[in-house]
Amino acid sequence: MPKLPKGMYRKGNAFYTRKWEAGKDRWIALGSDYEVACRKLREFKSGRTSSGSKATVSQVADGWLETWVATRRTPENGRKAGQRLRDYLKPYLGMKPISRVQANDLRGYRLWLEKRGLSPQTVVHVLADACCVFNWAVDSGFIDKSPFPRRLKPKIQEKPPKRLSDDDVAKLLALPESYGFTIRLALATGMRWGELTRARADHLQDTMLVVSETKSRKVRRVPLAHEPELLREVRSRVGRLVPFADANAFARRVRSMTGIAVFHVHMLRHTAACHWLERGGSLAALQQVLGHASIVTTQRYARLMDTHVAAEAARLAGRFVEDSVKVV
Repeated sequence: MPKLPKGMYRKGNAFYTRKWEAGKDRWIALGSDYEVACRKLREFKSGRTSSGSKATVSQVADGWLETWVATRRTPENGRKAGQRLRDYLKPYLGMKPISRVQANDLRGYRLWLEKRGLSPQTVVHVLADACCVFNWAVDSGFIDKSPFPRRLKPKIQEKPPKRLSDDDVAKLLALPESYGFTIRLALATGMRWGELTRARADHLQDTMLVVSETKSRKVRRVPLAHEPELLREVRSRVGRLVPFADANAFARRVRSMTGIAVFHVHMLRHTAACHWLERGGSLAALQQVLGHASIVTTQRYARLMDTHVAAEAARLAGRFVEDSVKVV
């Protein structure tokens, strides 16, 4: 990389220049391509800034999808992002020049989404994509500053994880093979459905099942030592461990065989996490088992399990009484 010209600064992979305005420095994006940034810097110094870009929101969104999303998200998440652009962002703001979009336009966008009857969680995902589009537009030099206002995304009311009751777990564990084995493996490992269907017997290393194709794209190791019978069963198998592919078809068949009214495969992951904590497992270890990028995601299991918290409080109260008797 050659020496940057006077007035150009680099932050990460993007280039910027500065303008003194209203008593403070304002950073102006020049994009991430060095040659383009140099050209835009010359235009800026000559008084012809890029802030008047005629590119529409739809055109910029397509560029974001083809470059940023294609290199940063999984194919499945990329498909979902494209669908959200087609269904929501483009119909509402697509034809407007991105340089003319203001904060109130995006506030109106949120209200429009909510009037369509979308769930709060879906609104959060759609707005998160819009925020990412405008941030990419800044990095790519289409606009100088993102108009996306702070605190625009709705706050989601936290809900308890949808776990299975002990009675439902007993019904599931009584299912015949290969349904029963799939249930046992899911409850012991907390793996996502896609991870379960890709798991193979030769992925077992000693007492750890190696999970390589994960949501975060990071390899993790899931212990099976705490389930010795399941561990022996996995060692006795060859090839794929789970002979199913379609999660919805599996869930429908399970509901039919057990009579459980509400069941979907992700409930097995929630139940596994709750069981781990109820047996005294640590949050830090559970984070590694589940593959959460942040322990904040894992903490919701401990925060919302009232019975586990009450039992821990009772244990501490009993210890306090014992200590008091010893002192007397």
